[in-house]
Amino acid sequence: MSADTTPTPSTTPTPAATPQPATKPSGPPPTVLITPPAPPPTWEPLLPLERRILGALVEKQKTSKSADSYPLSLNSLWTACNQKSNRDPVLDLSDDDVEQALPALQKKGLVIRITGGRVERFRHNLYDTWTRNGAEMAVLAELLLRGPQTKGDLRTRATRMDPIETLDALEVILKSLTARRLAVYLTEPDRRGAVVTHGFHTPEELARLKAHFAHAPASASLLETEPAVSPRSNVSSDAIANLEAKLAAAVGEIDTLKAKVASLENAVGDLRKQLGITPATA
Repeated sequence: MSADTTPTPSTTPTPAATPQPATKPSGPPPTVLITPPAPPPTWEPLLPLERRILGALVEKQKTSKSADSYPLSLNSLWTACNQKSNRDPVLDLSDDDVEQALPALQKKGLVIRITGGRVERFRHNLYDTWTRNGAEMAVLAELLLRGPQTKGDLRTRATRMDPIETLDALEVILKSLTARRLAVYLTEPDRRGAVVTHGFHTPEELARLKAHFAHAPASASLLETEPAVSPRSNVSSDAIANLEAKLAAAVGEIDTLKAKVASLENAVGDLRKQLGITPATA
């Protein structure tokens, strides 16, 4: 070997890595829970008088021009419920009818009574229970005040409380309300002259309304949906029951007075006999 030759280092080949078997996870695979979407809420049906009170409170809250006009006193609320414009049907309620319906609405958390002033006042609590959207609330108020309506009429009427510029804008509002069952279509939504109502009817009312509009032409009068009865008969079963109870109590008092009068007449007759007084003859 030459002195200038650099020895080449010897290399030892690296043994190939022995493949290791894959480690299998112990136990069953983790379970992935998929939470289904929550069903839309189911709202408790409202009596006709309760619907009128809530609709009137929302209307006055949205249209009042001063803080003195809303919340409403009992007298102002009674006047609003009996108002002849923007109401269907027009009612003839007494102030007792309205006053007796308020405790149930307070218990449901829909109405709040305000005390401390010269008179008690009442305001609705629907922004906390139904929707915080002003246009949605205006639509609900119109449905509560008038019942079933076509979309065209509903947009025109609700606009006096909150601007709804187009039918497309109303469609967006109704999509939100129907998704939460606050409003219900009585016909196919895309039908010409589609009719919508609020979501606070009893199941029997809703079935009757849907059956009516399922076969009615688009131009059918909405007045036909209500039976031909006097407005007061549509008031409230509680109010009617209260009036019947008062009538029964009055009849009972009359019977008691009659018995007392008869007893007095007998006592007077006995006294006359004892005194030898002959009753005067006509």
